[in-house]
Amino acid sequence: MKFNSVALSLASAGSLVAAHGHHGHAHFHKRAVETEVETAVATGPVAYQFVVMNEQTGEPEKISLAAACEGLADHELEWLGDAVSAACATSTSVSTSTPTPTSTSTSTPTPTSTYTPEVLVQTSAVISSSSSTSSSSSTSSFSSSTSSIVISSSSSSSAVAATTSSASSGATGITADFPDGEIDCSEFPSAYGAVALDYLGIGGWSGIQYLTLVDEIISDIVTAVSGDSCTSGAVCSYACPAGYQKNQWPSTQGSTGQSIGGLKCTNGKLYLTNTELGKTLCIEGTGGVQVRNELGEDVAICRTDYPGTESETIPLAATSGGTHDLTCPNSATYFKWEGKSTSAQYYVNNKGVSTEDGCQWGSSSENMGNWAPMNFGVGYTDGTTYLSMFKNEPTTDADLNFKVKIVGDNLSDECRYDGAGNFYNSDGLIDSSTNGCTVGFSSGSAYYVLYE
Repeated sequence: MKFNSVALSLASAGSLVAAHGHHGHAHFHKRAVETEVETAVATGPVAYQFVVMNEQTGEPEKISLAAACEGLADHELEWLGDAVSAACATSTSVSTSTPTPTSTSTSTPTPTSTYTPEVLVQTSAVISSSSSTSSSSSTSSFSSSTSSIVISSSSSSSAVAATTSSASSGATGITADFPDGEIDCSEFPSAYGAVALDYLGIGGWSGIQYLTLVDEIISDIVTAVSGDSCTSGAVCSYACPAGYQKNQWPSTQGSTGQSIGGLKCTNGKLYLTNTELGKTLCIEGTGGVQVRNELGEDVAICRTDYPGTESETIPLAATSGGTHDLTCPNSATYFKWEGKSTSAQYYVNNKGVSTEDGCQWGSSSENMGNWAPMNFGVGYTDGTTYLSMFKNEPTTDADLNFKVKIVGDNLSDECRYDGAGNFYNSDGLIDSSTNGCTVGFSSGSAYYVLYE
């Protein structure tokens, strides 16, 4: 791609740092314990996305961190607005000119239960492009509509090669301890149970976060886009098989609540970031939760990469006629967000959408990815497993194009969706303002059943 006739500009968005998260993450908590959780918006670190404007089509196109920074260094690109040095800073540099997002704050009451949701707290900013001053208005419009990190889809031949190069390590799969400092950052650790996501174009990783450290505090997080790689100073996240979940995240998280997860890359080698739950890359969830697909088409069900980029990049292809595990984290032992327990969040796409299309940041015009019509929430606390389903509002008002019901042993209530935007419990139609339903069980198992 030629960049010599384009310019870059910056727009920043405030960081959501509270228990009522973006894209419906907090809805599960409200369904499960019926408490109100308010939103607090605060200033904090900024993550960057680089975009150039295609002069021929007039459409914005994402470019990688490396390409943008190289173009700026070679003076092939220039900022449309004020320069932002932190956007191309190294992992050890001090940010000096990062703009401070506008912020407001409201109080956040203490929940009545320790069971809190997985919360989306990714601070974001958008680096946009324009070839002239006259196009800055359209750039601003694009910035406001893409105020979260986007991970593009593309194939990566290098990622495929990396997944097969670790056989000599003596690994025995998902139960093998990961050897600190022995595996190159360019080598995806599939020999230790991690599942490569080549369609994201970042070397098989489910997300990569480039960190800027200031006095041992993470001041900025730059999220990789297609074409980027796991390099020194980055934390590199990964998917696990169905029924398993990532076991690695650093104890130091984002300074205003952004989550960070995966292996760290230091001096070209991969290192564990959490040994409290063991030295493997993946651990099993609590079990007892599955999806049964009775439709004639496959369904892409996508878990958010949490802790990590919090994009819905962890894929489960619910095949027609198949039954598949959904991973349920144990709130007592799994990742804590600011000391609070977390659950698993899944985005449910319309039938027929592939995991390659549905399990990455999507488009508002396609109702997939983060615009998928429905969310599932799954978690375990104090001996009870909670399952919920709810519409992905306010992100989208689209309705899932098939029916869903939760069936199983000893369920606390009925919970089903009719394929037309309505939810039901044992009392019948649920008021539309509730936008979903939740059930719990303390023994046995349960299924999300997808049907016509």
